[in-house]
Amino acid sequence: MHIRGDHVELVVGGRLDVRSAADARTVLHSAVDDGVGDLVLDLSELDSWDATGLGVIMGAHRRAGRCGRRLVLRDVPPQMQRLLVATRLHRILAIEGGLRVESLPRV
Repeated sequence: MHIRGDHVELVVGGRLDVRSAADARTVLHSAVDDGVGDLVLDLSELDSWDATGLGVIMGAHRRAGRCGRRLVLRDVPPQMQRLLVATRLHRILAIEGGLRVESLPRV
């Protein structure tokens, strides 16, 4: 897993899973705490995430809200979009440009 960027936009790549969760959480929390306005997570390089990785994203979302910021997901890969729909988290998380619903199964 790799994360690069700053307190305004981060690119997340590789696998966001139980092995990388602690490092990802540290980077995301620092980015939230050190900035203002929207924090964009570009997920175009993300290969996969598991429940732990999704929990890291939700934790960053909650922390951003407490700091008066908004976490925005950009370029969410299709397989991860399906997981967001299945868990109904697409209703909670801000997703830039929305989901490509025509390619997603109805849940």
